[in-house]
Amino acid sequence: MTFRILALGDVVGPDAVKRLCDELYSIRRDGNIDFVVCNGENAAASNGIDIRTANELIKYGVDCITLGNHTFKRREIREYLDETKNIVRPGNFPSEVSGMGYTILPENGVRVLIMNVLGVVYLEPLACPFRTVDKMLRAAQGKYDISVLDIHAEATSEKIAMSHYFDGRIDIIFGTHTHVQTADERVMPKGTGYITDLGMCGPDDSVLGIKKENIIEKMTMHTPVKFDFSDNPVTLHGAIFEYDTEKKRCVDVKRFEM
Repeated sequence: MTFRILALGDVVGPDAVKRLCDELYSIRRDGNIDFVVCNGENAAASNGIDIRTANELIKYGVDCITLGNHTFKRREIREYLDETKNIVRPGNFPSEVSGMGYTILPENGVRVLIMNVLGVVYLEPLACPFRTVDKMLRAAQGKYDISVLDIHAEATSEKIAMSHYFDGRIDIIFGTHTHVQTADERVMPKGTGYITDLGMCGPDDSVLGIKKENIIEKMTMHTPVKFDFSDNPVTLHGAIFEYDTEKKRCVDVKRFEM
């Protein structure tokens, strides 16, 4: 049996949420997709994620939402993270904060472990992401059939190093955060499906989802600028991972764009 997982890059703003919700049913049907995970940390207006947006993504077919460095931008999300199993925040935040770094969700008789961790190179100096994921794997041992990891990180080197460290121990690994899809999708030597960054669900004609004029002004004038989401057409970027449940390994990775 083949189990197909669609992983979607950072959903950037309300227009991207609407496009994804409008298209996801047909994407799942036409692609024989069993499970969908997306990074939602930029999904709400002015980034972060709010309860309404999270509920909308889940209602229209996202099975699990992962987060990142903007996880706690909206205070309202804190209690919500403790109440739902369909959203995970980076596991290397202090244990006292709301939410969990992993969840296990059943789908078509398959138990999917989804883990989320934040890179520490050029980002918040949180706990070691390598050790954090090791701990999550130990905590979930024997409770899942397929394992998935979202590394929300700035440095490609950090993501690639983690992919080699966990090759053969995690079935599917992908990076998020940089909003630009990489061309290095592959099945690694020990059977892990990997891509350094999924890209974003947002307007290609922008600067990482923000209006070009805002970013150019910031970079040329060096004065405070309000960043507005671009209203240009949205493209959905991600990857489809094919997992063979008999061989117990990922057998194919394809970039997704729509």
